[in-house]
Amino acid sequence: MEIRTMIQSTPNPNALKFVLNIPVKTEGKVTYKNAAQCTHNPLAAALFTIPNITEVYFFDNYITVTQDGNVDWEGIEEQIKKVILDHAADHNPDFMVEEDKKAALPVSDDPEIAKINAILDNTIRPGLQMDGGDLHVVAFDGTNLIVSYQGACGSCPSSTMGTLRAIESILRDQYNPNISVQTEGSAMEDQAHGEVY
Repeated sequence: MEIRTMIQSTPNPNALKFVLNIPVKTEGKVTYKNAAQCTHNPLAAALFTIPNITEVYFFDNYITVTQDGNVDWEGIEEQIKKVILDHAADHNPDFMVEEDKKAALPVSDDPEIAKINAILDNTIRPGLQMDGGDLHVVAFDGTNLIVSYQGACGSCPSSTMGTLRAIESILRDQYNPNISVQTEGSAMEDQAHGEVY
């Protein structure tokens, strides 16, 4: 079978989605931030040899590649496509990583987090996945929900505010009118500045 890839833009100007006609990750998803994290995935490691690449995300049948914004996509798009096609035939989509092992365990035995995840699965996640990204629930203390973005959503300006407010609005409507939602990064900044909610 001839392996083909189609390039799709994402809402993040610094991320492109490379959709293949074969799976790249049969179970779960994984985000790489540098080549050192890719020892078990030669395809991902090869993508980091291209200058300006800052993140590579594998999910289902696509790879979302994020760059630092210092280069035009025209300059590296064909390079990325070539690396993917050169390595795709030898790529094992069944590879497992730490994230999969964590995902295989229940994220939490907290039924409230399960309810939140069910709402996110039905509302927000399909759109994020279509755009080459995803969302992970990091923590919940009863009213404050902390999430982290993955793939194209990780460095997207709209994900930081627009999507976050949408998630908060949906959860206030369908779960708890007093819930507040923030990203893992902003939660850490707030702790560093001693802000308490």
